[in-house]
Formats: sequence, structure tokens, C-alpha cells
Amino acid sequence: MGKAVGFLLAVFFSFFSSSILARTLLVSSKSAVLDVFSAVQKTQELFSLNSQSVLPSKRSVHDQEPFVSSGSSLSFQIHSRLAIRGTSYNDYKELTLDRLNRDSMRVKALQTRVDLVSQGLRKADLTPLETELEAEKLEVPVVSGTSQGSGEYFCRVGIGHPPSQAYMVLDTGSDVNWVQCAPCADCYQQADPIFDPLSSSSFSPLTCGTRQCRSLDVSECHNNACLYEVSYGDGSYTVGDFVTETITFADSASVNNIAIGCGHNNEGLFVGAAGLIGLGGGALSFPSQINASSFSYCLVDRDSDSASTLEFDSAIPPDAVTAPLVRNSKLDTYRYVDLTGISVSGDLLPIQPSTFQLNDDGDGGIIVDSGTAVTRLPKEAYNSLRDAFVKGTKNLPSTNGVALFDTCYDLRSMKSVEVPTVSFHFSNGKELALPAKNYLIPVDSSSTFCLAFAPTSSSLGIIGNVQQQGTRVSYDLANSLIGFASNKC
Repeated sequence: MGKAVGFLLAVFFSFFSSSILARTLLVSSKSAVLDVFSAVQKTQELFSLNSQSVLPSKRSVHDQEPFVSSGSSLSFQIHSRLAIRGTSYNDYKELTLDRLNRDSMRVKALQTRVDLVSQGLRKADLTPLETELEAEKLEVPVVSGTSQGSGEYFCRVGIGHPPSQAYMVLDTGSDVNWVQCAPCADCYQQADPIFDPLSSSSFSPLTCGTRQCRSLDVSECHNNACLYEVSYGDGSYTVGDFVTETITFADSASVNNIAIGCGHNNEGLFVGAAGLIGLGGGALSFPSQINASSFSYCLVDRDSDSASTLEFDSAIPPDAVTAPLVRNSKLDTYRYVDLTGISVSGDLLPIQPSTFQLNDDGDGGIIVDSGTAVTRLPKEAYNSLRDAFVKGTKNLPSTNGVALFDTCYDLRSMKSVEVPTVSFHFSNGKELALPAKNYLIPVDSSSTFCLAFAPTSSSLGIIGNVQQQGTRVSYDLANSLIGFASNKC
């Protein structure tokens, strides 16, 4: 009897200890526990681990055997930018501020494109600075890109025949794939050698009359060769030849004749990556070109050097929370989700469902975006969320806001805290409960944590990658569904 009781006590205390050490623990439908100590420790280790003395070991990720998911043979490996380049920032707050600044520029570019479309402008009316750099993706390793402050994730892609391995930004808000190419008129620094078309037997320029060339937002014709240009709202751009190439996945499977930009003149925030692979809904996106019925990715922790996968034609996990995908007839690039409400502490907020709806003129709606870091909500929805969260955290010491975050806490004296739960609600009645670490995040190494949502005056709302971390996000294109499955990286 005594031994049995002792065994049960040992099991209980073991479970209790492991729960406290977990990053987040659901206490009830109204509250969750955030592990403050572990989160702060990670911000401190980020800089000690990225000293010059350890960077060579970080770069060894280039030489590792490809990570192949068992769920799909068509996959790329995903890594954080940290795993590729380390960081040049002095401390975690400096990294955070730069990340948020770049994030704001990206959001402005996304919202500007929607505003132009809702005003009735056609593709031909858009100037290069009003278009968005886009790219296409296969299942590859995905890496977090926060060490340069961009909030991007990278995937490992083979380009050409024989394949040249390169890290590419994965972007659900873009369609056009592109890579830096030799000879360079102007190329930024990247982790891998610049792609040389002369080394590939499958490199083939596209002529001006081809379907792919006509699908570009901005193109020109020179000696019947198709030239492309894609620009971001932050001034980043890529210009070069529009060609077809062979793309190779992590397990050496390959697809031929993928339209991709061969950029000879490139500038912007892509430092480390060789280019971009687009996961949007347009005709030039990677999923569209390979006729994928589905794709999914799992974004690793933004400060992590671990890897996950971007997969194609793999099923939504059976335990995933699913929601309807909505199509914008005016703009086919973005992936809209039918969000109808948000709850805090288990209580649905008093927000009209129309706040999140996509209108017939292409205005409004909520998109799921891999390239945006912080979720943007219409002001009415954000204010309701913030006020309810503040009401549920009266016991926590508040502090000054940081950049676009207006709700922050000084948790330096605490190892863990109990916070209100936050959930998204969809039109099919399903509910997605977010982990606490995905909405209350550290902004420095001194235990300042902020609510990771922001208001927007634009009609477009965005679910960003901070809220997607650690979750396999699946896009069932055949059935117009999106699925969210926790801990499937």
C-alpha cells in the first residue's frame, strides 16, 4: 500500500513539474499559463549562441542531410533566418524593434495592393512600386527569418539541373517565384552562391507571348525575351529575365518547367535568402504551377534554429481545427479565412461578424499570411480584444508600450503567469485556441512582454506568423479549407 501511494505521488509530482516547465499550459477554458522564465531565457541565449565563435556551427545547417517529412514526398525544409545567418543586433529589443518596423512596411504593401484593387484598378494600371514581389514554393525546410528583423521564414530549394541548393523566402502573400542570378548588376548578400544559369541544363528563357509572361503584373519585352519586375512597398525589388527551371524537393523529387524570375538587379530586405517562392493563389504561384491539391507548413519558433517542412499534396491532420477559405474575385493572390469572432477568457467579444467579412468589391476580409509577423485586426475588433485582455490581467504589472504594441507587462519578478485564453472563431462553428506564447511575447531580455496584436485602419485584417508558430497550417485547395493542427512541426 505504502509503495503504491509513493508511486502515485511520484507520478503526480513528475506531472506537476513538467507542466510548470511547459511553455504554455491550459488551466481552464478561461485561462492559460505562460512560462516567463523559459521565454526570457531563450531571448538571452539567442545572443550568446549567435556570437562569432559559434556562427560556423550554425552554418553547418547547409551541409546537413535534408529533413524529409513522412507525410509527403513533395516537401521543402523550413528554417528560421537565425539558423542561417545568426544575428548582428546588439540585444533582443533592438532585434524586436527592427522586426516590427519591417513588419509594418510589409503590412502597408499588402494593404495597399488590396486598396488599389478595391478601387477598381487593373493589373495593367499598377506601377512597379504598387506590385508585390511574389514567389512559389515546394515542400522544403522552413526557417524563421527574425534575426534580420523581417519575420520571414526560409525554405531549402534545389534550382536547376543539376540542382543548386538555395534558401528561399516562403510567402503566402506572393505569386511570383524568383532567385538572384549571375551575372549580377546589383545583388544583395545571400547565404549560398549566386545561381548561375550557365550551370543548369534545364534553364529556358520565356518569350513575350507565353501565358506565363502575360500573367505577370509588370513585364517588358526585349528581343522577344520576357523581362519581369516585382517591387515591395518598402522599396525592395527584383528585376530580370522570366524563365522556366527545374525545382527539386528535399527527397530529390523534381518538377520541370516552373516559371521563375532570374533576377540580375535585386535590392531590399532579403539578406540571407537567394530569392522568394510564392504560395499565393495566383496562376504563377508554386502550388498553382504544380497543380497541387493542397499544401501545408509548420513555422518553427521565430528564435529557433530547428527545422520543419513545407509540404504539398498532404492531407490535413485529422485533429486539425478547420475553417472555410474564401476567394477574393478581385485579387486571387491572398488566402482569406472566414473568421467570424474572437473570444477572450472563453467569452465571445461583442464584435459584429461583418467586421471580418470580405466584400463583393474585394475590400475587407482576413488573410492568413506567412510573411507578416503580428496579427492585424480592424480597430473595433482590436480594441475589444485588448480591453478584455487587460481586464483579465489586472493582477499583472503593466508597463509602457513598445513600438506598435500598446499593451505590455513587466514580468521580471515572475517565473510563470496565468493569462486569459484567446481564441479565433470561424463560420463553420469551429474554434482555434491559441497558445499563450503565441499572443503574449517577450520584446526584450528584461521580461517585458506585450500582447502580440495590433490595430489597423485598413479594411484588410491579417493573421500573422507569430500566431501560427508551432502549428501546422494546411491549405486544402480542392475543398477550400484551411486547417490548424498544434504541435505538428
